[in-house]
Amino acid sequence: MLGPLQSARKRDATLPAALLPAGVESVAKLASGGKLAEALRFFARERRWIDEQHLAVCRIAAPTFQEQPRAEWMAAQFRSLGWEAAIDRAGNVVAQAPGAAKSGPLIALTAHLDTVLSPRTAGDIKVEGKEKFCGPGVADNGAGLAALLALARVLAPGSGIDVARLVLVANVGEEGEGNLSGMRYLCQNSALTGRLHTVLVLDGPDTTHVTALALACRRFEVTVNGPGGHSWSDHGAANAIHALARAITMFCDARAEEQARQRPSSWNFGVVEGGTTVNAIPASARVKVDLRAESASDLEELVASLGQTMERALLVENERARLGRVTFRMKEIGSRPGGRLAETAPLLGYLRAVDAEMGIRSVLDCASTDANIPLSMGLQSVSIGAGGQGGGAHTPGEWYSPEGRDVGLRRILLVTALLLAEVNGGLE
Repeated sequence: MLGPLQSARKRDATLPAALLPAGVESVAKLASGGKLAEALRFFARERRWIDEQHLAVCRIAAPTFQEQPRAEWMAAQFRSLGWEAAIDRAGNVVAQAPGAAKSGPLIALTAHLDTVLSPRTAGDIKVEGKEKFCGPGVADNGAGLAALLALARVLAPGSGIDVARLVLVANVGEEGEGNLSGMRYLCQNSALTGRLHTVLVLDGPDTTHVTALALACRRFEVTVNGPGGHSWSDHGAANAIHALARAITMFCDARAEEQARQRPSSWNFGVVEGGTTVNAIPASARVKVDLRAESASDLEELVASLGQTMERALLVENERARLGRVTFRMKEIGSRPGGRLAETAPLLGYLRAVDAEMGIRSVLDCASTDANIPLSMGLQSVSIGAGGQGGGAHTPGEWYSPEGRDVGLRRILLVTALLLAEVNGGLE
């Protein structure tokens, strides 16, 4: 059952059921009839093929800003399955059926192409034991991309299922400093802008969490500059790294004390760089920091606190310095808007109905995903897992097991069928 639209730290209760689309008496009847019933059986029957696609796409390195080889491979796979696929100006792969609707609402199924870490060689993506995939990106987002290909095959033109209003998208720029660039373009500047009715984001393996509250995020690069000098003869000069280290410690200590009085938020100093050699006082140092909060006001307070802490830390360094002084500047390098899906949205009702039929106990949570963009624009959107199990995302020890993948894929297909029935005015 789906819980309330709250953070991942607070999940309870249930949502009111939504009406199913015209012509759909129940999820059970929808799943048992005609071409859709056959499509639902495909995922277990073709498990080996799906696994092969999963491993193949993960073996193509796709770090953020370098997704093109993987994008070209995905486009070729879509075309081989009968879809018309092209790479748009942002680098996204966009696939539609021949004869797709030229106007009116569209349902988009999306999965991001990029990974935080990438395999150095194809051999870095391994299968351990009977069926444990290991290597960078196998869960995040190999699971989502494999799901997109599985759905492309089962819903291929000629399957007998009307997909004229469906668009499949493998998008760029979800991770790190990609700043959701692919989804921004899709929703705000592409040929599909204005036609998107629902964006269903497939991200990772988990089927128990439905991200319907977009966690706002802002990222900064803070640079500290000073005079530099020799570690002995200029000892006591204002030190850029000392000042930066003090600022990081002061910020973390202060926020830890205040967090109990704040709504959920987070901060992470993820990259620290500076200096040239061990016996030289560094003339420059920089840090990249990630700030997140559920509310816009809390996020703004975090940003203000960061700037104030930098000023205090540099004041201490400059007061202690025998010569020279340090200065700093903050540059924003990323911003992810927040947003919330209405609790009465049909999409949540469809998910609740499908999960009840399949026996999936899912909860609503808050996270930062590609769904941030459509949710910030008032579009129906959630981010859900594609099935299977995984862990170690964003680390060298990332892993994925396809055990139970078919459950996640059947769930996605049923929700997609309900969405298509809605935009088509009901089942034929």
